[in-house]
Amino acid sequence: MTRPIRSALATMLLATALTSAEAAAPLPSAAPAAEGFAPDRLQRLHTYLDGVTQRGDYLGAVALVARHGRIVDWQAYGWRDLAHTQKMPKDAIFRIYSMTKTVTAVAVLTLMEEGKLTIDDPVEKYLPEFAHMGVWTGGTAAQPQTRPAESAITIRQLLSHTAGFATYFKSDAEITRLFDSAQLGQSPDLKEYAARVARLPLGHDPGAQFHYDGVPVQVASRIVEVVSGMPYDRYLQTHVFGPLNMQDTGFEVPESKRARIADMTTTDADGKLTAPAAGVVPAPGQRMNPYFSGAGGLYSTAADYARFAQMLLNGGSLDGATVLGRKSVELMMLNHLSHLNPPVHEFTPSEGFGLGGSVLLDVARKGRLGSVGAFGWSGAGGTYYTIDPREQLVAILMTQHLPQGLPHDPPKLPNKFYNLVYQGLTK
Repeated sequence: MTRPIRSALATMLLATALTSAEAAAPLPSAAPAAEGFAPDRLQRLHTYLDGVTQRGDYLGAVALVARHGRIVDWQAYGWRDLAHTQKMPKDAIFRIYSMTKTVTAVAVLTLMEEGKLTIDDPVEKYLPEFAHMGVWTGGTAAQPQTRPAESAITIRQLLSHTAGFATYFKSDAEITRLFDSAQLGQSPDLKEYAARVARLPLGHDPGAQFHYDGVPVQVASRIVEVVSGMPYDRYLQTHVFGPLNMQDTGFEVPESKRARIADMTTTDADGKLTAPAAGVVPAPGQRMNPYFSGAGGLYSTAADYARFAQMLLNGGSLDGATVLGRKSVELMMLNHLSHLNPPVHEFTPSEGFGLGGSVLLDVARKGRLGSVGAFGWSGAGGTYYTIDPREQLVAILMTQHLPQGLPHDPPKLPNKFYNLVYQGLTK
């Protein structure tokens, strides 16, 4: 009896392993040359990422490149853990931080497509506490002086970072002290988060300036909850992650998967990689905020995010599942800062901002390889993606490192990464 049972168990485990291996491939694969990449030129990308991980600039990385819906390169480099006990696996789980914002934009647009909202609806229509917002004119944190805002905040302004929330002043400014006293990050849920934000004055009139921050996107996440009648995590699972078969993406990581989470690093005074100070990053797999942070709370993998990005590149559909319509994706990837002069955002004059990500407007001014209209964003922990409709290209780079803003920080990766991807194109 023992042998048949063991044989059956072995067969079952083998079948499970094969199923897992198949599920781990997020998109069909193709030889690089078949999709217009020179294999020897892609080797330059491998050499570069091997170098930054072997030197110890970064602990490890996963990079994925797809063209025409097929993976042409998917590699892991370096180590998953600071103790160097496990090589970085291709299915490593990363904290993607602000790459969450793109997911939130998609969630809002799904509700637009159901006729439940429009992006130029005033926020107060769904969150009445945002009616009659004031704009900071002076005073102190204890006694702020304000004037009425010239217009209501819109959902579009939340997603394009033009709502006016006063998150961009110097750290010692009185309005910053007022923001700090609200303890937004300690809010137990998105409902309380939005209520606390609504009690704070704006820094400028809605729509007047671009200032990138997570606060408006958290408010957009709360609108999704109110309009849908669902907790934000469940809405994303039902309308985005489930349909796209994104099995490793969420606000928490199950215990059974936590051994795949990449260690977060920072740099010590000697320029060596070390773990961040206690309390800077939650324990691996735990929720990164008390609330479901639509601005920066997700964990994901290169494979899962590739399916999400490919869905957008396809015009909203993947493998028979339609998350958005084609015209909604087009709207999302347009520059929504064209009313500003100049019509670009605060990081570089070569880019504008769409709904949930940046839009490349001037390749020459950007100074790296790419295409006009390429859409993408990054996460504070060293994660990056681009979606290039002109080249039918998706490129993703995942690392886990929090820079200190000091001279001995490791070299920044995105410019060289994207250059090394694009230089591999032959047609």
